[in-house]
Amino acid sequence: MADGRGADEVVRAHSPAIFFLDIHMPGVNGLEAARAIGARAHVVFVTAYDEYAVEAFERGAIDYIVKPFDEARLGVTVGRLKERLGAAPAALETLLESLTGRLAAREPERLRWIKASVGSNVRLIPVEEVLFFQSDEKYTRVVTCEGESLIRKPIRELLEELDPAKFWQIHRATIVNVDYIASVRRGLKDQAEISLRDCPETLVVSRAFTHLFKQM
Repeated sequence: MADGRGADEVVRAHSPAIFFLDIHMPGVNGLEAARAIGARAHVVFVTAYDEYAVEAFERGAIDYIVKPFDEARLGVTVGRLKERLGAAPAALETLLESLTGRLAAREPERLRWIKASVGSNVRLIPVEEVLFFQSDEKYTRVVTCEGESLIRKPIRELLEELDPAKFWQIHRATIVNVDYIASVRRGLKDQAEISLRDCPETLVVSRAFTHLFKQM
């Protein structure tokens, strides 16, 4: 499960014994997904925040894998899973409340304005008005209902600054504002196509990102 959406439905439909959850995922994060799962499956958290590992173990998580990890570290996790699979999954509500508050306190400030050059002027574009960002050779297109502008900031840098709950990467060159998605339809070669509100353009969702829309 890539974005945390539909965790409860997955448990009811398939009764999995184990969930690997990244704490930061688009749409619904790992903490919210774990809360939906409850004590119906064992949870292994995957995250970049190593300072919460001890508390995670104390509160009942089977493991807390810090990225990046290698095969040896994953092997340790598999060993712990084998030891615990015969026991009932732990209730993680207290841990989830603690991690949610502490992670929220250290969340970076998200990008609020886009500074785009228009001739000799600088245009300030509120981020919430952006329909999508798309790489265009040396520049990045910033498309709004009123038109488009070009900025020099690459897609990879924008991803680090935008709110992942609002802006999803759907292609190596495209980030879309989910509030403006009107519909998604299956395309060719396991791709999909997005239609946007207030915009005639359609956006291609590459195969690597189609999982984001399976629950929509």
